[in-house]
Parts: sequence; structure tokens; C-alpha cells
Amino acid sequence: MIEKLEPAERRAALAKLDGWTSVEGRDAITKVFTFGDFQEAFAFMTRSALLAERMNHHPEWSNVYRTVTVTLATHVVDGVTRLDVELAEGMNRFAG
Repeated sequence: MIEKLEPAERRAALAKLDGWTSVEGRDAITKVFTFGDFQEAFAFMTRSALLAERMNHHPEWSNVYRTVTVTLATHVVDGVTRLDVELAEGMNRFAG
């Protein structure tokens, strides 16, 4: 069973996740990624989508040209879990 991170665990995880912040009014984390062009943004989304599919844990995201906005939360527990942290770490690696 996947469980929401405790507040201290969440703060510690966010401190290690470069660029990720809490979503105001919601138990979720978010980050805006900006790339050189649309092709780089789409490549990032493709790599992230493959990881998300392997994890069976999918992001909320949008793409406008070279900008990808991502929000992560585990819907079955209505909050941030280790799955969100792992996916965020992978996305940070893919973004370089």
C-alpha cells in the first residue's frame, strides 16, 4: 500500500528536488521545465512518459512550445508519495 509522505518527509524530499515546489492549496508538487525548443521539450516528455508508464504513475502536465509544466500527486491517496518523488527525480535527470 502506498502512503502519503509525512510533512517532515515531504519537506526533506522537496529540499533535494531541484526546482520543485509545493502546490498551494493542494498536496502536490510542481515544476516548470524550460528547454531550448519544442523538440527538446517533446523528447523530455517522451522519456518521462516511458518512465511514468514503467512506474504506472502518471503526471499531470502541459506543454507550450519549449515549456513543460508538471504537477505530481498520487491520486489514490490524494497527496505526495515516494512515487511522486521518484518520478520527479527521473524528470530532473532527463532535463539535465
